[in-house]
Amino acid sequence: MIPWITRANVWVYRRSNGRLGASGGGMSQILVTMKGRKSGNEQTVCLPYWLDADGRRVVVASFAGAEKNPSWFHNLKDRTANPTVTVQDRADRFTAIAEALEGEERDEVWAKLTADRPFYNDYQARTTRTIPLVRFVPADR
Repeated sequence: MIPWITRANVWVYRRSNGRLGASGGGMSQILVTMKGRKSGNEQTVCLPYWLDADGRRVVVASFAGAEKNPSWFHNLKDRTANPTVTVQDRADRFTAIAEALEGEERDEVWAKLTADRPFYNDYQARTTRTIPLVRFVPADR
């Protein structure tokens, strides 16, 4: 159901320029447009985000605790296919670099994020994989 819900949310978000669909489940949401690493086709997903200490948007590749990462994460992590992506936060659109957080940095951000959004710990408990985090750094600001 998650991919279908995401497609519907993208449609509403785009058509309303973020007036509708920019929040859900108590979190703000962004649209992220990238290329498929295999297909090369443009793809857009609607993702809830959290702001880190520097005010940068961080998304969680939880897939609700599924045993595999969502396909959008693999696309974002492929810097050859996606050296930059387009992020839309309501009416604000910008080019960004998607940084997959790793090691200590990932663990520090995870601790802060889950202190604010503890339900992500429930997702982590459902899977053996370490749930990835992706931070969007504006490329042109």
